[in-house]
Amino acid sequence: MSPTRGAMTMEQMVGDIVNYVREDHSADYRLMIGTDSHTRQGTHMVTAIIIQRVGKGARYFYRHSHHLSMRSLRQKLFYETSLSLEVVFALRDKLARSLVAGLRMEIHVDAGYVGPTRELIREVVGMVVANGLVAQVKPHSFAASAVANKYTK
Repeated sequence: MSPTRGAMTMEQMVGDIVNYVREDHSADYRLMIGTDSHTRQGTHMVTAIIIQRVGKGARYFYRHSHHLSMRSLRQKLFYETSLSLEVVFALRDKLARSLVAGLRMEIHVDAGYVGPTRELIREVVGMVVANGLVAQVKPHSFAASAVANKYTK
């Protein structure tokens, strides 16, 4: 989903990202992916994909998915992170085929040093870093804690 364009396929989203990057070749870009969840009658997960033209704005997209209830914080956090990684790998391949490679990609993890998730940060960040990506945690993980969170409720 795009807040401005509505429902999109993965290919349409990639095309939109490619066009956005090609509009200004001299700009610096960051591609940020984060997932947040909310459990109520199952677990509702939202993955946010943000392409930021650093200092000049951004565009974002999001994807909903529903899963069986996950009550364990550890299970939810690891599943959120694995969904974000899944999206990164799909995007990386599609962007490379569109001749847009080398974007700085970050996984925004919905965990922070304050609260119950602090005990899981090392493990989840290790999972992201082991896949060759940059991990951001709260308060810098706005793709998960702000954008994705906005659509989980």
